[in-house]
Amino acid sequence: MAKFYVTCGSQSLIISAPTADFAAMRFMDEALSVHHWIYDDPTLSEQDRRDHLALEALLHLDTTIQVSQRGQGRCDAGTFGVPDLLDDWHRLMTGLSRLFVAAGLIPRKIMPVGSQPCESPNHPR
Repeated sequence: MAKFYVTCGSQSLIISAPTADFAAMRFMDEALSVHHWIYDDPTLSEQDRRDHLALEALLHLDTTIQVSQRGQGRCDAGTFGVPDLLDDWHRLMTGLSRLFVAAGLIPRKIMPVGSQPCESPNHPR
């Protein structure tokens, strides 16, 4: 796999990927991974989830992602629009969420880091 230097505003990553498109999507996954919880919350509508992601992207990401095989700050492998990648990432996470439900898997309970579930038999209240 090729090594890509991916930059979006002040954020950058070095990513191994088969293509520049994959590298850009991997960057989006890294940037938005803290927001996986929205797909586990059954009270949120699809529009609520999309709006949440759009707001987070506006606050934390630039409008484009530059991908290069030569180094940071270049775009020889391509420039990708964050709105398009955001839509693709949202569709991917929605599909995965539906797949988990169809497989009969219970949605995860997102809890603050370091806390223990109350209903755990090993950790009583």
